[in-house]
Amino acid sequence: MLIFTQGFTVIMPLAIFDLDNTLLGGDSDHAWGEFLISHGLVDSASHRAKNDEFYHQYTEGRLDIDDYVRFTMGPVLHCSFLELNELHQRYMTEYVRPMMLPRAAELIERHKKGGDICLIMSATNSFITRPIADELGVHELLATELTIEGDHYTGAISGVPCFQEGKVTRLQQWIELKNDKFNIKESTFYSDSFNDLPLLRAVGVPVAVDPDTKLLDYAQNNEWQVMSLR
Repeated sequence: MLIFTQGFTVIMPLAIFDLDNTLLGGDSDHAWGEFLISHGLVDSASHRAKNDEFYHQYTEGRLDIDDYVRFTMGPVLHCSFLELNELHQRYMTEYVRPMMLPRAAELIERHKKGGDICLIMSATNSFITRPIADELGVHELLATELTIEGDHYTGAISGVPCFQEGKVTRLQQWIELKNDKFNIKESTFYSDSFNDLPLLRAVGVPVAVDPDTKLLDYAQNNEWQVMSLR
């Protein structure tokens, strides 16, 4: 399906999905911490306490994403990309695939069959999310990017993090790179989190998916669609 706007500019329909607790029945960032613990790569007690605290900060809307990315990647910064790939394959098998939701896969497929371009936007870093996005079969991924030196990550964020208002910025930048073939107002966005309110307010069709309490209240007050993929 194509949408024609004034001046005969062709606008492609865009279906945008948050990843954690939306397409997945859990949080891939938090699960990565649990994976590191399960393989003895970090101290279990201290790492779990800090991992849980960061997740709590996220749910309250006060996460410092730079600090969280440094914490998330810190234990593996010494690893080469080859070593990280091997770790990620185990992580996918042990933690990610059990969180994948059949109804989420069906929703993505329905949009693709309808001619929509499917895009995942995630605050979680691209090392963790790119293989997940590939397995889910979406067309594009926008995630928090990581700085690279040689064949190692540095633990720092590159560019604008894909978080809160940053999702709107990153989407606008992506649309410009695509020669304005997409329009935020002609897009649908699925998310579970009130952290995504900036982008949910910006799109034409906001959908709250298994929403947290704050997003559920906002969605109901604004007559947004609310759905479950669980």
